[in-house]
Amino acid sequence: MSVKHHQYGAKEQRKPPHTTVQRLLSWGLPVSCNQFLWRQPGEFPVTAFLLGAGTGGILAIGLGAIGWGTSPHIRCASLLLVPKMLGKEGRLFVLGYALAAIYAGPVANLQHNLNEVIASLGCTVEHQINNTRAAWRISTAPLRAVFKDLLSSKASLKAETKNISASFEDLDAQVNSETGFVPENAKDSEETAQGSWTRGAPNPRLHLSTQKMYELKTKLRCSYVVNQAILSCRRWFDQKHEQCMQRISVPLFNHLLCLPMKFKFFCDIAKVMEVWCRNRIPVEGNFGQTYDSLNQSIHGLDEEFSAKIDIKEEKQAGVLGINVSWQHVSTEVRDYVQRQEARLEWALGLLHVLMSCAFLLVLYSSFSYMDSYNGDIRFDNIYISTYFCQIDERRRKLGKQTLLPLRKAEEKTVIFPCKPTIQAQEMKNLVRELLGTLPILLLLLLLCALDWALYSVFDTIRQHSFQQYSFRSSHKLEVKVGGDSMLARLLRKTIGALNTSSDTAVESNNMPCLPQPVCLDARAYWRASLPIGLLVCLCLAQAIGYRLRRVIAAFYFPKREKKRVLFLYNDLLRKRAAFTKLRRAVIIKRAQQQRGPRHHLVDTLHRRCPLLRRWLRRRCVVCQTPETPESYVCPTPECEAVYCRSCWNDMKKRCPVCTPHEELSSSAYSDSNDDTMYAE
Repeated sequence: MSVKHHQYGAKEQRKPPHTTVQRLLSWGLPVSCNQFLWRQPGEFPVTAFLLGAGTGGILAIGLGAIGWGTSPHIRCASLLLVPKMLGKEGRLFVLGYALAAIYAGPVANLQHNLNEVIASLGCTVEHQINNTRAAWRISTAPLRAVFKDLLSSKASLKAETKNISASFEDLDAQVNSETGFVPENAKDSEETAQGSWTRGAPNPRLHLSTQKMYELKTKLRCSYVVNQAILSCRRWFDQKHEQCMQRISVPLFNHLLCLPMKFKFFCDIAKVMEVWCRNRIPVEGNFGQTYDSLNQSIHGLDEEFSAKIDIKEEKQAGVLGINVSWQHVSTEVRDYVQRQEARLEWALGLLHVLMSCAFLLVLYSSFSYMDSYNGDIRFDNIYISTYFCQIDERRRKLGKQTLLPLRKAEEKTVIFPCKPTIQAQEMKNLVRELLGTLPILLLLLLLCALDWALYSVFDTIRQHSFQQYSFRSSHKLEVKVGGDSMLARLLRKTIGALNTSSDTAVESNNMPCLPQPVCLDARAYWRASLPIGLLVCLCLAQAIGYRLRRVIAAFYFPKREKKRVLFLYNDLLRKRAAFTKLRRAVIIKRAQQQRGPRHHLVDTLHRRCPLLRRWLRRRCVVCQTPETPESYVCPTPECEAVYCRSCWNDMKKRCPVCTPHEELSSSAYSDSNDDTMYAE
């Protein structure tokens, strides 16, 4: 019975916790909970299924609940989402929010200010055109008023023109009259005049002018009067001869006494007047021209009176023969800005879709880490865990070779999870991730600076581009026409319409056309820069997240974690045994760099700048620690390699630079290409 009891007690005895998480949970949870958490495979199957299904049901529905209830891989991958969100995958989400914040802040404000400037340019050009149009209308208003007055007095002008036409009819009838001469004689005289005018040239039927025709008619009338006088004189002589013959009845005496009554040739004396009429005709030389002008004016007055103003605009070709209006330019610029905005909106929409699908990438990364953790024993196996310390303590009690405390060169290749500071392996990745966030930070700074610069320029334009247009016009025109004649009345109706006066003043300014830029306030800048700050914080918290994912994987796969820790411990033992040989090439290279002559500028800074001496001092060729008074310098003249005190002791006080290669310790495990790596 005692043997059985001893066996049962050994079965119930639990091993001490190997990790810090296990120790904390053992201290804070009841014994039953600890037994359930650190159960062996196959223990408490019903409780594990129900508790896993309940927890999975909270996080997911359906297959998620079944996965949480049946598979530790599902539970591990689900919890790995938390540290993954602190890594690259989480920064992808924050990067999307950062781009959206930049677009909603500086980019949107830039678009608004640019649209304001485009609208201001169009408004300014349109305002100038409107001012020019208004000035033209005001300057031509008196002339248009004159024409309107003339058109309004159309009826009275027609009445006056009818009176003038009626008065002109007597003169026209007198000029065109054919009384006082024989028309046949007029035709013969016209042909004679045409023949004398052409002087032997071909004899076309030329139309005589009014002046020539009136002179011809006047001459014919004069000839007609003379001929009528001669005929009347001859009839008088005939009548007197007949009366004389009747009174004197004595033959022969009556012929002698009545003979003077036969002297009809005395009547031809009247032809002297015809010569006077032809040589000194009483017709003015410009009578015909005056008559024609007056006749044309009278006939023009009979037509409908109207006035029409035609304005012809001449467009000149611009540069290179291209005539581009301001409306076309404004429309082109506005369309270009709208196209760019549409493209940016499409890019942001695509980014939102990709960010929505990025959760699948996080889930895939979680499963990938879990598979690599279980499949590759070197993957992310650089943590000095609690179990590692327990192994080292056990070996120390047994008097075997131990690893802790690690050498300085070894500390740079591993990570102590319990240390709150960022260590060497994590610092490399941290610097790389911070450099990755630098472009988005520079983009934010560039856009904010550009937005502020454009706002300053546009605000300066708005404050110093105010213009006030003032247009004043005044005139007074007065034409006085005296008299009461027909011509005076006509002139008063026409020229009198020019009696106008006006006094116009137009005031306008370009205040509605000035740009109204908007400046981002401090809250907008904070909203735009907050995601960038969160991105930097995630870079700093990435080390904690990467440590946490190893803790989660070790919690769900404790046996695998033990194998990984044992492998890491044995690997560090092998490397320490061959430490000198493995590091000899690097140490020799660093020693050669130290022996090389330094630049004179470095020596000058080392002497004159005490604050820079810490970075300008020589360093340990093993761990790169700055030189101190306690550092050891190899006394070999051609070597002079610098070692810190701990590294010199680790080298067993033998300089690998000047010591022959055969005298150094060797190891079969000297392949440094199989070092464990830091999983990103």
